[in-house]
Amino acid sequence: MHGRLSDSGHIELNEPVAGMEGEVDVLLRTVVVPARPGTVDVFELIAATAPSIRSKEDIDRQVAEEHGSRGDR
Repeated sequence: MHGRLSDSGHIELNEPVAGMEGEVDVLLRTVVVPARPGTVDVFELIAATAPSIRSKEDIDRQVAEEHGSRGDR
């Protein structure tokens, strides 16, 4: 039976269990969901991009431009 561990003490089952009551033993095994073709792992994408180092002045200039373009909203 499949389900989801919603937190460290709760399991949500995908379907109801009929004919059982009382204490039970539960065996947990993680399910590896294969990636869809054409998808990229976000962490691999971030690792593959070159780091961008900007100066404080450059960031301050961009923030000032953004604020200036909004006017008095």
